[in-house]
Amino acid sequence: MIKINIINEYNDMDFKKIFKKIARIASFDQKVFRKRLLNILVTNNDTIHEYNLKYRDIDKETDVLSFPSDEKGELGDIIISYDRVISQAKEYGHSEAREIGFLMCHGMLHCLGYDHIEKADEEIMFSLQEKILDKAGLKR
Repeated sequence: MIKINIINEYNDMDFKKIFKKIARIASFDQKVFRKRLLNILVTNNDTIHEYNLKYRDIDKETDVLSFPSDEKGELGDIIISYDRVISQAKEYGHSEAREIGFLMCHGMLHCLGYDHIEKADEEIMFSLQEKILDKAGLKR
């Protein structure tokens, strides 16, 4: 079971229901039955840019960052740019709920050890993302 701690800099937006649903589905699918903490920060382009520069030495904003944890009982941290959620939802022609769900799922899978560096790994990870999002009712 994944316990989610959300720091939301957009108080008028409530993402908790989406995040909990995805975490529950992904946990069951990935057989994560021990209690684990996942921290999620929903912020803006400027703040995620700072994190990207500080931790990845990349001088630009991005949509999502994930930091897996080695600490017992912790899964990791995810940072999502809500500015990018808005722009990418428009660009891809789907809802903001679907986009923020996608980014949270993507970050969570990175925290679970998935990556998309190699083409075969990308196919596995992206297929799993779509499966989880479909089960959560966040289809394209």
